[in-house]
Amino acid sequence: MHELPELEPRELARYARHVSLPELGERGQRRLKAGSVLLVGAGGLGSPAALYLAAAGVGRLGIVDFDAVDLSNLQRQVLHGTSSLGVAKVDSAAARLADLNPDIVIERHPLRLTAANARALVRDYDVVLDGSDSFATRYLVNDACGLEDRPLVYGSIFRFEGQISVFDPVEGPTYRDFMPKPPPPELAPNCAEAGVLGVLPGVVGTIQAVEAIKLLLGLGTSLRGRLLTFDAMDMTFREFRIPVDPANPITHTNRDLVVIAQP
Repeated sequence: MHELPELEPRELARYARHVSLPELGERGQRRLKAGSVLLVGAGGLGSPAALYLAAAGVGRLGIVDFDAVDLSNLQRQVLHGTSSLGVAKVDSAAARLADLNPDIVIERHPLRLTAANARALVRDYDVVLDGSDSFATRYLVNDACGLEDRPLVYGSIFRFEGQISVFDPVEGPTYRDFMPKPPPPELAPNCAEAGVLGVLPGVVGTIQAVEAIKLLLGLGTSLRGRLLTFDAMDMTFREFRIPVDPANPITHTNRDLVVIAQP
């Protein structure tokens, strides 16, 4: 294992509340500084996740997004502001995160994730956090993580409901175990079509950030193999087990025999 980076005096001051936690301490903070997370999407879920990962001191954050900030985004995408309208989301996000924590590295990837570039992007980070809003991207990210042995922190939102899990190709089920095939388009409208409560991604994205931090630290029990659902209307959380599907076409054991393809 590589030697962990030291913390500067200003970092010790910034992360004092972390260092005070016996379960984390200075060594844990140094592990966060050495860690990296790739955020797929700088929208509703990526916004709170990115803010809290940056504030926590994760040393390197990569942001993948090909879109620009639109007025309709601002109801829920708190990473951006009115002054960022028309600006590429990766640039708006990088500016906000650099202001929040100038001691971390922010890497911008202003591109559409494809079968040609997904594996190389995923390979360069310790943990991947999926904040995408399309089934095609979710399968693509899942397959890239499976082929590169990277844990994937999954989140999704729909109207008043959210879902979170951790998909680990080495030690647990993956997204294809949870959802072998995408539903028909008419049964899965996007946020623009179905609407979404603006604060909902704040809850889901923050839980995703918690899970990413725990993975980097090796701390606690993750959502690996479990699906956590949140219903904002009833203010209830429920948990479901995700079994491994023997028909899953992309697994840890066959990763050298398959090629990513869009679903």
